Amino acid sequence: QVQLVESGGGLVQAGGSLTLSCAASGRTLSTYAMGWFRQAPGKEREFVAAIVWSGGDTYYTDSVKGRFTISRDNTKNTGFLQMNSLKPEDTAVYYCAATGLLPPPRSHENYAYWGQGTQVTVSS
Repeated sequence: QVQLVESGGGLVQAGGSLTLSCAASGRTLSTYAMGWFRQAPGKEREFVAAIVWSGGDTYYTDSVKGRFTISRDNTKNTGFLQMNSLKPEDTAVYYCAATGLLPPPRSHENYAYWGQGTQVTVSS
């Protein structure tokens, strides 16, 4: 079992930055990938980014490429999502998740473990 706890959400003005953290416990993520998803009110949960824990390969949805950076700290078993140049359309609840499938899928249905979510609100 893997437990995931997100932190770092909040309210920021357009153009600002936030860094989300996702602390994993229960087992090492060495054979997993960590993904970040987001869900805005009335919309489907959508893929944002993913990182293969061992090796560090990264994947992004087109709308965040060049603005968001996913990373991980193996020693702390913690993943991060650095978000720059935030836009109002980035407003959503952000979730981290873990999957044993590689390369990491983009469908939330393929992720077995989920955090509780953290709200990110970008004001215009």
